[in-house]
Amino acid sequence: MQIGIVGKPNVGKSTFFAAATMAPAEIANYPFTTIHANKGVAYVRTACPCKELGVVCTPNNSSCSEGIRSVPVELLDVAGLVPDAWQGKGLGNQFLDDLRQADALINVIDVSGSTDIEGNPGNPGDHDPREDIEFLRKEIELWICEILKNGFNKIARQAKMQNEKLETAIHNRLMGLNITESQIRQTLRDVSPPEDPTKWDDDILLSISVRLRELSKPMIVAMNKADISPDKNTDIVRNICEDAVTVMAEAELALKKASTAGLVEYAPGNDTFTASGDRLNDSQKRALDHIAQNMKKHGGTGVQKCLEMAAFKTLDLIPVYPVEDENRYTDSFGRVLPDTFLMKRGSTAKELAYRVHTELGDRFIRAVNARTKRTVGSDYVLLDGDIIKIISGK
Repeated sequence: MQIGIVGKPNVGKSTFFAAATMAPAEIANYPFTTIHANKGVAYVRTACPCKELGVVCTPNNSSCSEGIRSVPVELLDVAGLVPDAWQGKGLGNQFLDDLRQADALINVIDVSGSTDIEGNPGNPGDHDPREDIEFLRKEIELWICEILKNGFNKIARQAKMQNEKLETAIHNRLMGLNITESQIRQTLRDVSPPEDPTKWDDDILLSISVRLRELSKPMIVAMNKADISPDKNTDIVRNICEDAVTVMAEAELALKKASTAGLVEYAPGNDTFTASGDRLNDSQKRALDHIAQNMKKHGGTGVQKCLEMAAFKTLDLIPVYPVEDENRYTDSFGRVLPDTFLMKRGSTAKELAYRVHTELGDRFIRAVNARTKRTVGSDYVLLDGDIIKIISGK
């Protein structure tokens, strides 16, 4: 799974990325600081079954602290997007190409309104942050539409003449955008275009592209720079976007660096931290007091909340734990609850087998629910926190 960090230039995307991943990223107060995409790993938290089961887990692909499992997700920080990027303006072509494999997007905006639509610095309140949401959605939708339109007439004629399923032809055209055939079928049901695809005009293709974007690249909004924003700005953004989180990416990055240096005790996602007063100078104390006041006002820095909203609400993922011994909850090395996989809600036991290994999916026979000890079939729908043993043939 990959989450793209998107937005116009100079709104704090790279700061958000660095705060989430602690991976190096160039950060500066001018547009197009990010030229090449940055990739890193962040973590989302979920309850580990170890406490419920009374066992001591030995995680392999994740970590566990006091019964909270931290599961890795891949983040992609791309170059800033400006209006008409779908036509190649700015770094638009590169930006959009980098987003092809993203499963969800976090649109980082400057909710303070201190940067204009192209990312040039100004003063808080100068710019309406709602424009940053509306234009970015439009750019991605127009990008999808242009790809769809390129050669569509030929696709439509062939589908009509050969009586082929149009969704398959569209899927072949858009496969590189990580758009599934089921998402295309859902889109066609929702848009309900004319049965004859040769009669689809540009408006219909754009409507299809809008719905495809909603399904294949769902988006939440990170209202960054909330600590310097007029309060009204966060309210007006929430009026047009339910999935919007107040964010202070600079504060999160500062706290993580201070925690690494032993100056504070801070766990990502918490709304408070504890400072080591005897090791702080006056300047550091003032800075941390400022952060603490704003965290109290906004309920934390918001960075971890964005990640977990993207994973668990927007993408509707659930954690599942494959094991080889359903009685001891171990793998072949004796590790207890070793791996956590984030699966789309509604996924089956056989789909989990394929996630673990292709051969395991190909040779799938049955599975065992380790909690109930009951045998389940390939169509068993996984539940949040399931522990599953997969049995395959030789």
